[in-house]
Amino acid sequence: MSRTVFCVHLNKEAEGLDFQLYPGELGKRIFDSISKEAWGLWQKKQTMLINEKKLNMMDAEHRKFLEGAMSDFLFEGKDPQIEGYTPPNA
Repeated sequence: MSRTVFCVHLNKEAEGLDFQLYPGELGKRIFDSISKEAWGLWQKKQTMLINEKKLNMMDAEHRKFLEGAMSDFLFEGKDPQIEGYTPPNA
């Protein structure tokens, strides 16, 4: 049996996630108010960001950046900037 949530990203009633996919308070907020469809949209963006910016999920700063981008995308409707990123010189 699927659950329905009012998806704040899509601004409509939609099928909710089956379980909390992200830890903590943000994860609960996502579970309560983000649909499967919106989560799928984010997953595509997340993959592009990780690849484009060569993010390392073992790096706390990279995870923090990605979490901020996720929150902005899902709750503020802000598309992450992917094009034209210049990595810092190593």
